Amino acid sequence: MGLFRNDPQRVQLDQPEVQLKATQAPWSLWADGFGKLGIRAIQIIVVVAVAAGIIFAIQSLTLVTIPLVIALILACAFAPVMRFMRNRGIPSLLATIITLLAIVLLLSGIAWLIIWAVRDQWDDLYGQAQDGITDVVAWVQTLPFFDAAAEQLDDVMSTITDFLTSSQFGSGAIAGVGAIANFVTGLVLMVTILFFFLKDGPQMWEFLLRPFRGENYLRAHRIGDKTVSVLGSYVRGTATVAFVDAVGILIGLLILQVPLAIPLAVLVFLLAFIPIVGATVAGILAALVALVANGWFVALLVVGVVVLVNQLEGNFLQPVLMGRSMKLHAFVILVALTVGTVVGGIVGAVLAVPITAAVWGAVQVWDGVNLPARWARPKHPIES
Repeated sequence: MGLFRNDPQRVQLDQPEVQLKATQAPWSLWADGFGKLGIRAIQIIVVVAVAAGIIFAIQSLTLVTIPLVIALILACAFAPVMRFMRNRGIPSLLATIITLLAIVLLLSGIAWLIIWAVRDQWDDLYGQAQDGITDVVAWVQTLPFFDAAAEQLDDVMSTITDFLTSSQFGSGAIAGVGAIANFVTGLVLMVTILFFFLKDGPQMWEFLLRPFRGENYLRAHRIGDKTVSVLGSYVRGTATVAFVDAVGILIGLLILQVPLAIPLAVLVFLLAFIPIVGATVAGILAALVALVANGWFVALLVVGVVVLVNQLEGNFLQPVLMGRSMKLHAFVILVALTVGTVVGGIVGAVLAVPITAAVWGAVQVWDGVNLPARWARPKHPIES
């Protein structure tokens, strides 16, 4: 019987532990350090999953998302023009038609300039390229390892011939026709969206802000105004810098008598919208054309011209036109370019930096007109 008898001292020792276990709620396990770490891990997983879903949707709907973003950026760039015409009493529809025609004519003029210059100088460049390739082949034949290089060259030529005569080349041509069709479709969609953005952009934005109230409405309004300002300033500033770069390099190419100077200058203008990488690619292409057509000495001079123009633009012109408020760190630009290229190819690389600048601009006005979000404010050291 003594084995089944309650021990008063043991009951007194066990009662606090039993009461503690009874009062502990299941969610109290998340209150310690390890529990908080688990909550943060779950939040990170959710954020990554949402980001992956957004990227997958963008990649699946590039025919819609890319024209939409391009139209938005162009509408922001020409917003001051639309505002100026509206303030002068011009009807919104007429102002939109005038602006849209100006954009279409500008883009068509650039395309026509490239086609005309290439067609006008293609025969001369083709003949000079043949002479340059002949010189390169003659130089290779003088090398001691010419036999091995000749065998590799024959293998490459046979591979190219087999590809051109195979069914893969035909399927590639069909894929190219499909790509052209997608490009035309995206262009028409972009022009249509741009028309509505130019005409009814402010009204569309106010419609999207209807669910917001109080401070949230003011914050969303600030973000919208800042996004339009940043995207517009970025495009206008980059276009001005690109134009100055193209004119400077065009003058250098004309002085050095490099063929296809006008198409190369237009290419410099277009590639300038891809920071860091674009200037490098444009310089390489210009140097290659000069190497084939004019020799290695002129090619080195072309490289010097490209470097000089880029240094003048980066150190003097760009800080004045772009402003420090939109200046992103080089590391951020490289990351944005990488992500944009993976998601959207060349178009993604062009759009990555302005989108990143717009996001950073939204962070800068999150808590006020000149008050960034709390985590983005600079931390000043405590003075002793």
